[in-house]
Amino acid sequence: MLNRPRRLRKTPLVREMIAETRLSKDMFVYPYFVVPGNNITKDIDAMPGVSHFSIDTLKKDVEKGLKLGLNKIMLFGVGEEKSEDGHTAYSDKSLVTTAVRELKSAFGEDLYIVTDVCVCSYTSHGHCGILHNDYVQNDATVEVIAKMGLAHASAGADMLAPSDMMDGRILAMRSLLDANGQENTAIMSHATKFASSYYGPFREAADCAPGRGDRKSYQMDFRNPSEAIKEAMLDDQEGADVLMVKPGLAYLDIVSKLKQNTTTPIAVYNVSGEYSMIKAAAEKGWIDEQKVVMETMFAFARAGASIITTYHIKDILQNNWM
Repeated sequence: MLNRPRRLRKTPLVREMIAETRLSKDMFVYPYFVVPGNNITKDIDAMPGVSHFSIDTLKKDVEKGLKLGLNKIMLFGVGEEKSEDGHTAYSDKSLVTTAVRELKSAFGEDLYIVTDVCVCSYTSHGHCGILHNDYVQNDATVEVIAKMGLAHASAGADMLAPSDMMDGRILAMRSLLDANGQENTAIMSHATKFASSYYGPFREAADCAPGRGDRKSYQMDFRNPSEAIKEAMLDDQEGADVLMVKPGLAYLDIVSKLKQNTTTPIAVYNVSGEYSMIKAAAEKGWIDEQKVVMETMFAFARAGASIITTYHIKDILQNNWM
């Protein structure tokens, strides 16, 4: 027998030498939920190990993360004033803009800050845009999203992550940013954000469940892989610096196809439902949490993602799983 692939699986040393997929802590982004107030660290019931933070406790937690090598975060604002038009989303005194300024003041270039750019946590109806006659208006929403992105960039955000799925918002954001001296602020587009049931725990964390209806008229239909690639390619053409697939685990085929269609870096968002299912099964003793988490992370990288946004990263780094 000339070909015996098992020769290169014989020992851990040779397996590590020929591994085709590798992970680094530099690939990971950790999401934070910021709430009003002071001295607040409140557990999120649906997401074990994840908390709401006020800005003062956020700074302390970020400092702990930096010591572990966790130097890239994504910020979500929770608990802001809600309105029909979501105008607090682009206030220069919002939770997110304030948090960005304070974090940059404290940690400077040692911390890379990505901000979620969407109005679902700021609208009284919970939709990701301006609602009129029970339909989210695309162009009116794009205007708000662009202004929100500019507010975050002006506060010091390094990268913006629009998650609204409106048509044309990347070009609108890029144009407004460039016109206001923010040409070096990057955009990580939620290029293919699917209308998924995996977001359930997040909607508790971010207080953003739609008051009526659903988001299927603007988020991607999970039955349509070709349309998903089309969406991503449009964002690529409009100037997105990174293309994100969300959720991650159920859509590895999209990550892989996207990798074959662009040289733009690809990100995945390992969303709340994926995270909480692992946590719940591990709590029951049904799975080995470390092994399942790391298998999942390698799956993202193997499919083609070079950026992984996940709630698991604290466990990975604190417990030296990688």
